[in-house]
Amino acid sequence: MKAKANIDAGVCGFMTTAWVTSEDSQNVTFDIDTNCDKIAQLAQAIGKKGPIDAYQEISPGGPAVIMTKVKELLPGCCVGCAVPVGLFKAMQVAAGLALPKDINIQLAKED
Repeated sequence: MKAKANIDAGVCGFMTTAWVTSEDSQNVTFDIDTNCDKIAQLAQAIGKKGPIDAYQEISPGGPAVIMTKVKELLPGCCVGCAVPVGLFKAMQVAAGLALPKDINIQLAKED
């Protein structure tokens, strides 16, 4: 199965598109296009891991490759970046672990 995520990271203005593919409904590969240098580094690190086991990624005790790399490569304010969540959700869809449904976070300052 294949999944595609178009992710607008917000005020930084960076855009990311991820194509996630799974041939066996468990192991997924990522093809990530972005104009953010930090997300490009994340994409490269995820790509070096080869196919990622989606079941281990969602397991509470499993070795979470995606979120481990996020913690290593997106320090400071970037730790709250929306892109990793989009990658994770696309992985779930590609592996048949979730149905494709848009997610949305609306932020506003209130007094």
